[in-house]
Amino acid sequence: MTAYLITGASVVGGEVADLLIDNGEIVAVGTNLETPAGTTTVDAQGLIALPGLVDLHTHLREPGREDAETVLTGTRAAAKGGFTAVFAMANTDPVADTAGVVEQVWRLGRDAGYADVFPIGAVTVGRKGMQLAELGAMADSAARVRVFSDDGDCVWDAALMRRALEYVKAFDGVIAQHAQEPRLTQGAQMNEGALSGVLGLTGWPSVAEEAIIARDILLNAHVGSKLHICHLSTRGSVEIVRAAKRRGLEVTAEVTPHHLLLTEDLAASYNPVYKVNPPLRTKDDVEAVREGLADGTIDIVATDHAPHPVEDKDCEWSAAAFGMTGLETALSVVQHSMIDTKLLTWAEVADRMSYRPASIGQISDHGRPLETGAPANVVLYDPRVERTVVPDESVSLSRNTPFEGMTLPGKVVATFLRGVPVVLDGELTR
Repeated sequence: MTAYLITGASVVGGEVADLLIDNGEIVAVGTNLETPAGTTTVDAQGLIALPGLVDLHTHLREPGREDAETVLTGTRAAAKGGFTAVFAMANTDPVADTAGVVEQVWRLGRDAGYADVFPIGAVTVGRKGMQLAELGAMADSAARVRVFSDDGDCVWDAALMRRALEYVKAFDGVIAQHAQEPRLTQGAQMNEGALSGVLGLTGWPSVAEEAIIARDILLNAHVGSKLHICHLSTRGSVEIVRAAKRRGLEVTAEVTPHHLLLTEDLAASYNPVYKVNPPLRTKDDVEAVREGLADGTIDIVATDHAPHPVEDKDCEWSAAAFGMTGLETALSVVQHSMIDTKLLTWAEVADRMSYRPASIGQISDHGRPLETGAPANVVLYDPRVERTVVPDESVSLSRNTPFEGMTLPGKVVATFLRGVPVVLDGELTR
């Protein structure tokens, strides 16, 4: 394995320094480092060195929808975005509700070699909300599943949700809830408000999200388990989670990059690229989730990368699929919405996009500070440049980015996975 000397990087949590990577680890941090023969030097002057990013919410579509994404193409997109680990959601075909399916996804990620893939198991069989899936078998499998979610569907039955929380408590697992009361969102197309009425699109009320979050927090307090709220999107949701944390409950939450930046006004274009679940909300909601991320109420940023083939988005709004791609633009959107607005520091970005998601997902080789002895999962990022988002430049199989044509700051220059560069000079190495 080649040794690498990264020179002159601004190391998060410290000062400008060099990092020596050898045999998959960071073996030294400092200046005037002694290097072994054959060491390759990477000039990082002006770049920020971050720990490899961890995405707790990615849709890789394989098995079943390889026309939209595969584990290989999705992890290539992850590497380009600075992610060294992704958690793959269970809404595949077949559903990842057995040990066999989660092991298949885990092995595909291992074989791809661009980012580590940690499968998320379904909470219920077929994600149909009727009976618990093989939670224990998935936890004991080679994939060692610790996060379970029916994402795309809510575990709407309170009794079943309680049983799931009780079951995973035995092995310190986490239930990640897609908070959506289905009877309040039947046929819903966008955020409910004055604009939905003007556009003639069925509204999706904030209370549909908030009611499930409130219910599940009460259940979690009763059971004493771990609850994670997926893609939180409203001011009311932020306030409910904030109150739960004040009580000391084991509740965590995530926000997507698109909910940090985009608003419901984009639906007026009737362009289905802006159709997403939960829907884009109001400017007030955007301000609330930014505040929640800044003060720690919202623990992490998770992309909810949801690729779709052209035919599922190039159609009328009502027929279009929900979802947006996000792996390759996430760090730039966070810089634009949180760093450039002075709401977060780069050290806090490392916390929200690496340390905490790794902790919630219970993975030990990611989300580690860049220090001697740590696995060499490293991202070099240039915050000074600007780029215009061009969908055809994506390495994902899908092109449904809501940021098309937008000018965003920053670019991932290099991504190292256990000391192996999978991205150098902004491009994949293979």
